[in-house]
Amino acid sequence: MGMTMTQKILAAHAGLDEVKAGQLIEAELDMVMGNDVTTPPAIDVFRKSGRDKVYDRKKVALVPSHFTPNKDIKSAEQALRLRAFAEEQDLFYRFEQGKETMGIEHVVLPENGMIMPGDTLIGADSHTCTDGALGAFSTGVGSTDLGCAMATGKAWFKVPGALKFHLTGELKDPCTGKDLILYIISKIGVDGALYRSMEYSGPGVKTLSMADRMTVCNMAIEAGGKNGIFPVDDITLEYIKRVAPERYEAGDFTIYEADEDAEYDEVYEIDLSEIPLMVAFPHLPENGRAVGTFDPIEIDQVVIGSCTNGRIDDMRLAARFLKGRKVASHVRCIIIPGSQRVWNQCLKEGLFDIFTAAEAVISAPTCGPCLGGHMGVLAAGERCVSTTNRNFVGRMGHQTAEIYLAGPPVAASSAIMGRVAGPDELPEL
Repeated sequence: MGMTMTQKILAAHAGLDEVKAGQLIEAELDMVMGNDVTTPPAIDVFRKSGRDKVYDRKKVALVPSHFTPNKDIKSAEQALRLRAFAEEQDLFYRFEQGKETMGIEHVVLPENGMIMPGDTLIGADSHTCTDGALGAFSTGVGSTDLGCAMATGKAWFKVPGALKFHLTGELKDPCTGKDLILYIISKIGVDGALYRSMEYSGPGVKTLSMADRMTVCNMAIEAGGKNGIFPVDDITLEYIKRVAPERYEAGDFTIYEADEDAEYDEVYEIDLSEIPLMVAFPHLPENGRAVGTFDPIEIDQVVIGSCTNGRIDDMRLAARFLKGRKVASHVRCIIIPGSQRVWNQCLKEGLFDIFTAAEAVISAPTCGPCLGGHMGVLAAGERCVSTTNRNFVGRMGHQTAEIYLAGPPVAASSAIMGRVAGPDELPEL
């Protein structure tokens, strides 16, 4: 029996000719990542390993992003521990507020050319699966695994089975990858891909931008998936050529393709042209409904950003809908670029002028409100349309608050309307 993309990558990094679903392996890692929340306990584990130095100073990335700029003394101390460890270990990659390399970890790693096709990456954050958009195996782990990986450069895995999503057609404007993944999760449920790889294929792949693919892979975990992964094509290669020109020219990557006889637990046929604008209702990402199939819902806040939808493509799309319009008087619209590089590009392109003219507020790059941290926490009973990835009870603040997940077009339109926008309420462009 042949192997999937994920299985081929894991086999190569385990030094094996082949692997099978359910098999336990130890694999070499090309990158290990932690953030300001998960790294401090991982440092304690690292200290207990008896190692003085991380396995490779160029393969450990520690990104302060969840509570930065620091919201209180505790978060400042967490960031300080991370910063001090990075200094002690002389880590090659440094991330600090205001620097161009800074931002949310799942935005800055790919945009700084740190992930290449065929790589294996673990991160102590569940949305590390974002980087599967580059044809890499990328998955989230806990702080204990992070601490051990920083010491050894290896990790144990149970080889996942796989679901195949065969894509045809093309998304209709203004639908995005966010609508695609919300649609998928609405069909298979939040445990529909439990510990399996979500692998994408078919002619529809070439119609999806890298931003779309990153959004789709980002939310693999919301379906219970071990990872999400896209095949490497010309769009992928153009992206890495732009963000990592030296590594691209050196051929410092490996392209893996699934075997024709690879085994999948399920195969789903999806015509992208049939994907509607989607909104996931509280309190699960699987509660996806097509825009226009529900009654108006009054809202108090809109958040546009996060590791799911904080890339420059998302900012441009939000600006399309906000340009020349005003946020409803009773709504707070918070826009959070995913990295300092995205922030700078927004400034250069005049997107901030559009946002401020619409009376939205612009934040520094941060995870912020996504996890109920800061910069947009909800009060009791408030409702928010958000381009983030989770809408669990209490996720963004008070337990009685409600979060409606959507892509930038619906989020921006909802900010203008003051309610979750219906299909006839999206502004003419």
